[in-house]
Amino acid sequence: MSEVKVNKISPRSGTAFTLGDSGDTFTVPSGATLTTTDATVNLPVEIKTNKISPVTGTAFTFGDSGDTFTIPAGATITNSGTATGFGGGKIGQVSQTLNTYEVTLNSQSLTDILSASGTPFEISMTPSAASSKILFMSNLFIGALNNSQQENRYRLTINAKIGSGSYSEIENYTYVGQYNYTGANPIMMNQSPYPFSFLYSPNTTDAVTFKFQILNYNASSSISLQNDSKPSQVNLFEVLA
Repeated sequence: MSEVKVNKISPRSGTAFTLGDSGDTFTVPSGATLTTTDATVNLPVEIKTNKISPVTGTAFTFGDSGDTFTIPAGATITNSGTATGFGGGKIGQVSQTLNTYEVTLNSQSLTDILSASGTPFEISMTPSAASSKILFMSNLFIGALNNSQQENRYRLTINAKIGSGSYSEIENYTYVGQYNYTGANPIMMNQSPYPFSFLYSPNTTDAVTFKFQILNYNASSSISLQNDSKPSQVNLFEVLA
């Protein structure tokens, strides 16, 4: 008999019922539906499928509170949508830029710090999401060179632009450096790495570019940068929302 039509199959004894034997294959044809009503379906340890979708609505839940899902080494999770609920503060990308260009400046107006002759020292990062922030951390090797001057301080600004826009000042450090309270004595200040850091919210996915500007408060003193090729550096971190 190639086909049996019946409305119900029940075990002859007990409560267990077995379909076929090991190695048998049961095929549910296209268009047919298997329906369980408030029943428990015991699935195999491993299920292979190309897609999982919610039976109703648009929400789908993995497991229960306390469950752990492990992504094995070598596996990749690709997200083409929006990931939420993972908590903020994750680092999306990191960049480091070094500057060893040695230059001496003596200007009472803000002047670009250079990375080569005629080239501003610029650092860029393109956020992956508009909600990201950029953590800016830098160490600049700056020293004062003068002859018998009491005032050796300088002003340093950090400027930013988005895309091809114009630079605007976002950080301003005034009267940084050395003031000789003992009087006007000859001095050469040893260069030390001056650290600066802040968290910037550009609200964009365009490239964000930073640069430094500096001025001397005293026309008779000079500022030396990257003396003996000591590298100044800037580290940028994209902090995900």
